Amino acid sequence: MQPSQRNKLQQPNRVTLPSYDEIGLVLQGGGALGAYQAGVYEGLAEVGVEPTRISGISIGALNTAIIAGNAPADRVEALRGFWNTISQKSDVLSQIGARIPAWPGLEDAMRRWSGAWAATRTLLEGQQGFFSPRMDAPFAGINRKRPDQVSYYDTSALRKTLLKYADFRRVNDGNIHVSVGAVNVRTGNLVYFDNSTTRLAPEHFIASGALPPGFPAIEIDGEFYWDGGLVSNTPLTEIVRECQHKNTLVFQVDLWSSRGKLPGNFLDISERTKDIQYSSRTRAITAFMSQNQKYAQMIKALLEHIPEEVRFAHPLLREAQKTADGSAVNVVHLIYKNKSFEGHYKDYEFSESTMREHWASGLEDIRRSFGHPEWFEIPSREIGFVTRDVHRFRPEVDESAGPLRQVLPHPKRAREGKLSGAK
Repeated sequence: MQPSQRNKLQQPNRVTLPSYDEIGLVLQGGGALGAYQAGVYEGLAEVGVEPTRISGISIGALNTAIIAGNAPADRVEALRGFWNTISQKSDVLSQIGARIPAWPGLEDAMRRWSGAWAATRTLLEGQQGFFSPRMDAPFAGINRKRPDQVSYYDTSALRKTLLKYADFRRVNDGNIHVSVGAVNVRTGNLVYFDNSTTRLAPEHFIASGALPPGFPAIEIDGEFYWDGGLVSNTPLTEIVRECQHKNTLVFQVDLWSSRGKLPGNFLDISERTKDIQYSSRTRAITAFMSQNQKYAQMIKALLEHIPEEVRFAHPLLREAQKTADGSAVNVVHLIYKNKSFEGHYKDYEFSESTMREHWASGLEDIRRSFGHPEWFEIPSREIGFVTRDVHRFRPEVDESAGPLRQVLPHPKRAREGKLSGAK
């Protein structure tokens, strides 16, 4: 679907969600693909859904800063300003290429050429308001330096951009619980910087996206931090852990899809490797949470055979009762779908046209998700953990069976919402 067609989708009316205790927004890392998350947030804003918690990694952490750092009425415009700032304006060569009429069947080839050229410019020039090449990078290994001095690019411009589009007093004192993940370079442990325990500054968000060796480590309180995606690219567990025993709706916005075509060359292999590497933990997390819920139900069934006076008198059994109570977690999963013309460089292809296309894709997916109001009902605690994904519900034509036959999810699975976390 072309961007112009996406904009023709009817804008939904404001929605009234069931009485969830928490509404979470989980934003994965993925570089230039992060504009998809901005589109998803625009879709949430236009129906009046405001998250109470946001957890982000890498580019997801930067989007988190913009969302939490603005009043609800200003967030979409601030996101648009941020992405317009860090996106690459077309150069003369790109404009000429865009004007060359593509022969039928060569549209993908033209887009692939244009994207590769934009990504090459990013490698050579950096991105305005984001990062710039270090002139001394080839000589960084001659003399031993601090971790924040060894990288191909300098990210000091990003701090100014974040301060322009996010009010960090609001990040810390607003109504949103914010957490962003980064990796301690010395210990290798994933750490979440949380505004309930730490006064967050631009450095905490920049650290979450400090992917080596491209970007330098960020020093915070005497320790150095790298991109949280090195350990876990999806901070779903952080929100679920904080929301134990609460009915929670989570909008999980992923930028890498584990499903993809078989690679046919080395560049395809590079792309598939990224997809699998950064998406696989999402599948593991959702499977783990679902299994935990089954254990909670088993504990609950066992406790029913113990007299109440014993159950509530013994401290160990009281703790078991809390575990058995569990929680109802509903994850609406929004996953960026690869385009046929994209390549291994898609996470650093920052062209303005591609940014707008990513944004439009996110807006389309969340609008279609809200077209299924039954998805947003609070699941029973017996089921406990469910996920929904608009791409898994969209009809797919089985061409081998004829043009009219459609393959749909099993009706029982669709009814129960028991779609696995696998994408």
